[in-house]
Amino acid sequence: MIRLPSIASLYGRIFAIFWFTMFLVIMAVLALPHFDPRKTRDISPPHYERMLEVRDRVEQIFASARDLAPVLDSLESRSRRGPEDNNFRLFITDLDGNIQSVSRRPDFIMKSLRNFVTSIDDASRPQQKLYGKFMLSGPLPIHLAKKDYYLYVGTKWNQPPNFLLQLFDHPFRLLLVVMMVSTPLLLWLAWALSQPARRLEMAAQRVAQGVFEIDPELEKGTTEFRQAGKSFNQMVEAVNLMITRQQRLLSDISHELRSPLTRLKMAQALAMRKQGESSELTRIDIEAQRLEQMIGKLLELSRVQVDSHLNREVQPLSSICEALLTDSQFEAEQVGKTLFVSEIPNRSIHCHPQLLMSALENIIRNAIHYGKDHIRVTLEEQYDTVRIRVEDNGEGVPEDELESIFRPFYRVSTARDRHSGGAGLGLAIAENAVRQHNGSLRAARSDLGGLLVEVTLPLLGNV
Repeated sequence: MIRLPSIASLYGRIFAIFWFTMFLVIMAVLALPHFDPRKTRDISPPHYERMLEVRDRVEQIFASARDLAPVLDSLESRSRRGPEDNNFRLFITDLDGNIQSVSRRPDFIMKSLRNFVTSIDDASRPQQKLYGKFMLSGPLPIHLAKKDYYLYVGTKWNQPPNFLLQLFDHPFRLLLVVMMVSTPLLLWLAWALSQPARRLEMAAQRVAQGVFEIDPELEKGTTEFRQAGKSFNQMVEAVNLMITRQQRLLSDISHELRSPLTRLKMAQALAMRKQGESSELTRIDIEAQRLEQMIGKLLELSRVQVDSHLNREVQPLSSICEALLTDSQFEAEQVGKTLFVSEIPNRSIHCHPQLLMSALENIIRNAIHYGKDHIRVTLEEQYDTVRIRVEDNGEGVPEDELESIFRPFYRVSTARDRHSGGAGLGLAIAENAVRQHNGSLRAARSDLGGLLVEVTLPLLGNV
C-alpha cells in the first residue's frame, strides 16, 4: 500500500525535491515569456509619463498648424537626425489606424508600425512591443491641425541582453538554463543521499578490519539511514557481547581442562615414585605433556580469532621481521641447517605486532623443522602489499593436500605423524592471524623441492 511521504524520510525528500524541481521548471517556462519584450505588454509607468510629456510638447509646438503635412514633415526630419539628437521617433495615425506619413519607404520600421497598429485592440490602453532593437509604444490621443489622431512613439532598445532573447528563441537553451539553475538542488539531494551511505560504508570497513566500535553519527540523517545506522550499531554491540562471552568461555575452558590435567600429572608422578619408572608411566607423561601443549595451542587459536582487532598499531616492517628472522637463523644453525633471508622493505604495516610475529614464527619454524638443510625467506614489496615467501627443501606436501594444511588438527598423511609432528595447529593459527590482518596465505610446491608458504599483507605508505 502506498503511503504519504514524510519529509524526514529519504522517500519523502526525494519526492519533495523532485516535485520542487518540476515546479521551478514549470514556473520558469510559464513566467519567462512574460519578460520577453517582443510580446505585447503594458507600458511601464516611467516610460508612459515620458510619452505624455513628449505628446504635450508636440501639441504645444504645432498648436498653430493648420495642416498635418508640415507637422509630419517636421517630425520626419527630426527622426533622420538620429538617436543622438532625439531619443524618440514619432508616428501619427488617424482614428482608424491609417498611418499618416510623408515617407513612402517600405522599411523595417514602417512594417513594424503597421503590425503594431493592427495588433492594438483597445486604443484606450497603450501598450508596447519590441521589433528587433526598436520598441514601439502607443497609442496616445493627440490633437493636431484641428483634428484628433493617435501618437505612436518608437525608441531604440538596448535591453534585455542578447543572450536572454536567444533563450526565448531557442527552447533547448532555455531548458538547459533551467537545468543549471536546478543543479544545486539536485547536488544537495545527491549529497544528502551519499553522506549517510558513506558513513555506513566506512563503519562497515572498520568492522571488516576488526574494529568493533559504535558510531553515533550513523544514527543521523533521514529515517531510513537512521534506522540502518541504529541496526548497525546494535549489530556491533551484539558482536562485542559475543566476543566478551567467548572470552569468558575460553577462560572457563582453560581452567576446567588444565585442572584435571594437573591432577593427572600429579598422580603419574606419585605412581612413578611408588612403583619406579616404567614404559607405561613414561607414555602417560609424554601424552600428558602433549595434551597440555595441544590445549595451549587450541586456546591460542581461539584468542587469534577473538582478540585480533585489539591493540592494532602502525609498525615498520623491519621491527616485525628483523628480530624474528635473526632468531630463526640462530635456531636453524643449532640443528645444522641454513636459513637465507632477503632484504626487508622499508615500509610500514598496521597490525597487532605480537600476533603477526607469532604467525610468521609458526610458518618459519615449520619450515626449519621439516626442511632438510636449506630454508629461504624472501620479502618482496609489490605496490601496497608485501609478499613473504617461506620455502624449504624437505619432503613437501602432496598436491591434493596443499589446501588442507591450514585446517585445525589436519595432519599430512606422509612423514607427519604424532612422533614427528605437532598438534596440527601451528599453520591454522598462522592462517587465522594473517586473515585477521586482511592478508592472504597459500601453500605450493617450492623450487627447493619442499613446501612453499606465501603470505601477502597490505602495507601503509612509505616510511
